[in-house]
Amino acid sequence: MLSIKIFTFNPLQENTYVLWDETMECIIIDPGCYDKEEKQKLKSFIEDSKLKPVRLLNTHCHVDHVLGNAFIFSSYGLKVETSKIEEAQLRSVKTYAPMYGFHQFEESEVGNHIEEGETISFGNSILEILSVPGHSPGHLAFLNKEQNICIAGDVLFRGSIGRTDLPGGNFSQLEKSIKSKLYTLPGTMQIYPGHGPKTDINYEKVNNPYVRS
Repeated sequence: MLSIKIFTFNPLQENTYVLWDETMECIIIDPGCYDKEEKQKLKSFIEDSKLKPVRLLNTHCHVDHVLGNAFIFSSYGLKVETSKIEEAQLRSVKTYAPMYGFHQFEESEVGNHIEEGETISFGNSILEILSVPGHSPGHLAFLNKEQNICIAGDVLFRGSIGRTDLPGGNFSQLEKSIKSKLYTLPGTMQIYPGHGPKTDINYEKVNNPYVRS
């Protein structure tokens, strides 16, 4: 059975996720830890919980979601896995990170490219991969149907959606991703977003002012 720990890191208040099961193998999704205190908070949780990190995933590669990639690599030897399309986004971060105040940003290497139709395996658990572009060209979401869990990154928020005014953003594409990939999931599906509190599909179909079902 999956367990989830949520951390909110860096000035952009990004949600970092650690998922694990009874084997104690864990995956880290979108590590946004930037300063020493945030990095130690994440590492202490993993060590105190006796977890074994085995995979590092990025839903997408905007600066606030990748700040801790290099730290995870140096701590656990894990290279990031993300969409091939997102690698260009990752490479561009070093050019604009200082504009957001992240002057100590460290670059990270991509290990495996992952895409829709594949699965993420760790311990006894499996996550399906969904392609949900619009906020970012190669944006991915990670889905566990058995427990109604979807780590959705910056696609769908509680009562809102991801920005489409950033490079590579496209509202029509994002709307299509939400309607065809997320709103077709069970209504009780829990959406764990890249920012803010979790939500569910039923709530968003009725209340989200940007994308109606």
